[in-house]
Amino acid sequence: MDFTLMVATAGQGILRSNDEGKTWHRLGLKEAIEFDGVVRALAVDPTNPKRVYAGADAGLCVSEDGGAHWRLAKGPITGMTVWSIAIDPNDPKVLYAGTGAPSRSALFKSTDAGETWSRLPPEMPEFCQGVNRPRMLTICVDPDDSQQVWFGVEEGGVWRSRDGGHEFERLDNPHKPIRSSDIHAITILRATATHPKTTIVLTVNAVHVSDDDGATWDGHLSKQRFDGLYYTRTVAPIARSETELLLAIGDGTPGTKTRLMRSTDRGHHWTETELETAPNSTFWAIGVHDADPRRLYAGTKYGDLFRSTDGGRSWQKEWREFPEITAVAWTPTKAPLVAHAQSTE
Repeated sequence: MDFTLMVATAGQGILRSNDEGKTWHRLGLKEAIEFDGVVRALAVDPTNPKRVYAGADAGLCVSEDGGAHWRLAKGPITGMTVWSIAIDPNDPKVLYAGTGAPSRSALFKSTDAGETWSRLPPEMPEFCQGVNRPRMLTICVDPDDSQQVWFGVEEGGVWRSRDGGHEFERLDNPHKPIRSSDIHAITILRATATHPKTTIVLTVNAVHVSDDDGATWDGHLSKQRFDGLYYTRTVAPIARSETELLLAIGDGTPGTKTRLMRSTDRGHHWTETELETAPNSTFWAIGVHDADPRRLYAGTKYGDLFRSTDGGRSWQKEWREFPEITAVAWTPTKAPLVAHAQSTE
């Protein structure tokens, strides 16, 4: 199967391969994203593998050819640093994007496949205690109800809307089950004939799971479950599975010890996956696609890229080392990539 692999970085834009990682290409000149820019998020349209979205320091960017070329979206999001993107699984024309440091943290919505954007409530503070300027690290649209939209801020809490983003309520509180305001990831698994809808919220140091739409939470500190590793980075459902997820955990940021954990029961229990090589820092990003649930990628904070071809059970390190990895994605289309012209004496 032809596919294009994209690695977003903080300092080298997006590096891309269309030959299973044998060769890599930088972004070209005169693109909306600079080839040495900062890109924080990637998302592939589930109905059109050639359409890819990127959250960059220039704003929200759109590609129509699998990541080969990019254009800048219009509206108030232009010029804002985009940290997260979510596509409505029931209507891919509806997207959400979250911004953050060095920009003001805010939530934006598009109803025309990313061409134009409008700003949504609530108003985030300009500064916070933990990271100075907040950043919206995660957005999730409920696959069973597109009117339910969740987002999480580092540091600024976990929020939910029940009306498509017009109004939001904040769910974290020192006296509630989700105590930390440092939110790293949110994902929701659809309800099935044998499982209720499952909502998973990661704080910096804990995994919280709800099987009743957020009414109650089963929360556990990560350091007590993962041999002292507390830094709970991100979670991703494994494609086409009703029950399986991957979790990235480490001993800090950038970290020196890290693991990829796998759950087969919707996040209630986790087992360690097999890493062929020791990673150089905490796993930071996971890339999956429904086109092949066996193929997954995971990148570390300091630029190691790992590949799995057995659904996340075992992982091998790619030969190429990258700058700081912020996001990873792949799409089942072969982008027309062209190498940069080489300088000659």
